[in-house]
Amino acid sequence: MRALPARRGRLATRLLLVVALMLGALSLQAPARADLQNPRQDFLRASTSGLFLHWGERTAPAHTSCSAWESDVTAGGWTPDYWVTEARKLHAQYLVLATFHSRLGYARPWPSKIPGSCSTQRDFLGELIAAAKAKGLKTILYMTDDPQWHADGGHEWLDSAGYSAHKGSKVDLTTRDGFGQFSYDNFFEVMNRYPDLGGFWIDNDNDYWLSHNLYQQIYQKRPNYTISNNNEDTPIMDMISNEQKTGMTPSYDYPQALYTAQPRLTEADFKLPSTGAWWYDGSNPAVDKKLTLGRLITNAGSSVKALMAETAQVNGKFPSNQASFNDFADGYLAPIWESLHGVEGGGYLYGGLKPGFWNDGAQGVTTISRTDPNLQYVHVITPPSTSTLKLRDSGYQVTGVTNLRTGAEISYTQSGGTLSLTGLSGWDPYDTVLKVTTKGRTGIIAPADYTMSASASASGHGAAAAADGDYLTYWDSNKTLPVRLDFNLGTAKTVRCLGINQREDSVSYARSDTEQSARIKGYKVYVSADGKNWGSPVKSGTLPSARGVAFIDIPAVSTGHVRLEVTSTYAASTDTARYKRLRIDEAWLGSAYASPGPARTSGPQRS
Repeated sequence: MRALPARRGRLATRLLLVVALMLGALSLQAPARADLQNPRQDFLRASTSGLFLHWGERTAPAHTSCSAWESDVTAGGWTPDYWVTEARKLHAQYLVLATFHSRLGYARPWPSKIPGSCSTQRDFLGELIAAAKAKGLKTILYMTDDPQWHADGGHEWLDSAGYSAHKGSKVDLTTRDGFGQFSYDNFFEVMNRYPDLGGFWIDNDNDYWLSHNLYQQIYQKRPNYTISNNNEDTPIMDMISNEQKTGMTPSYDYPQALYTAQPRLTEADFKLPSTGAWWYDGSNPAVDKKLTLGRLITNAGSSVKALMAETAQVNGKFPSNQASFNDFADGYLAPIWESLHGVEGGGYLYGGLKPGFWNDGAQGVTTISRTDPNLQYVHVITPPSTSTLKLRDSGYQVTGVTNLRTGAEISYTQSGGTLSLTGLSGWDPYDTVLKVTTKGRTGIIAPADYTMSASASASGHGAAAAADGDYLTYWDSNKTLPVRLDFNLGTAKTVRCLGINQREDSVSYARSDTEQSARIKGYKVYVSADGKNWGSPVKSGTLPSARGVAFIDIPAVSTGHVRLEVTSTYAASTDTARYKRLRIDEAWLGSAYASPGPARTSGPQRS
């Protein structure tokens, strides 16, 4: 999709805590860093997904005349209501319009007063913003800084002479600085024309923008706008979007590729047509339902927004395979929507049952209600080869399990930290959703009951941060291995397990020699009565390189001190950024395992 290669660069209480902690206020003189959370982000944070639209002058059949393209768009029956309707079929909450795109002729679908590239007489952008707003959706505008495709296809798409006359000085739009000036002006024209725009989705960055404090000015002029950036986690922007990551096993488990820790706003953008270009090239590729739904669901299970790209034709309509998928998704998602919207990903900073790889080949994610942390959902995307599903209960005392689609009650047991769901059959081909009600967590030793220390820590990231209840802080081992993290309980208590949430700022599979998992690999656990004499480890082994909470069970012991020694991590020396790196958001001790609780009445379901 990009013109340049991609660059890298708990609930109630916990949510309130996160909102209260900001990284800094913005002004034109402030450092280039946006608020970690800000009211302008509320809409995106409440969203599950968006519809990405690549559509412009070079949409097949490509036009070299801007007026001819606009004429064919209108004559073909283009209407913004179509896109809004299709977005709602996908259950999306926002649209991103990529028309001012380097590979689509730099077309501006609004009546611009700035010469320099194709601009329409009809206000397509304004019509889309209004139509989306009428249905409770927002429109976000894609902007690029990249002039390198100015003559793509043998036609010059940029008018340097026209822009130079407009500015009264010579400006070469085919250079990055010249195009930076041109696009900078367009940002302000758009802000002046469209107060109801949702914000900007930016592909690449530009030195001209930076030297002229563009982003600070956007936040100042339009405090309701959000700014997203493609692939590179630029601190001043509200959200990072991760483009079309592939290579994971299973292939739909998109979040394995993400490297930005929550609660940073994170998005994953991917094509719904399984093959082909990001824009309509005259073909009608198929949409892989398993892959697409799997990506949507695993993103929701990781609190990642899913930006789903479809290829609009000149008249705005989608090719038949995509249109058919939208109709299918409309009916498929409706019965399970409460498990995907108004939720957060389970097993991460919001708590919840453990996601990931389960028993007998099963894989999936869990979600947890934002308003009721005792209401959770298990999404079984790849079912087990047996009729039993087993997953870690994370200390939650389960009071009931039902199939969300059918309402059928599911038999279950809890033992040794594991929730076992039995007698399962009739798996959905894409997502079997099991609704789980709980009575809260039990058997967890309160962090206030112990103090933390470590054999090594990076400045500002001491051991106490690993058990302070705050996912905005973390312990960093300062690239020291082996390294020890000690729990001092003060008095002897029974300990049965350790829970560990490592910082989610690392991919969980090796994408390359220089992009590997920084998660714990080899470990040993020791106990001590006095904190001096540790003896032999009571447990040693290997943790999987996987996102979400990890557990280490140990033989039940009454002890005053527990030590976790990390002997190795997954990253090799070729990955200099992650080699020996270890960061732990939160770690805790369990004194007893949960057992099934009395049945509870779940709250009202959201439609």
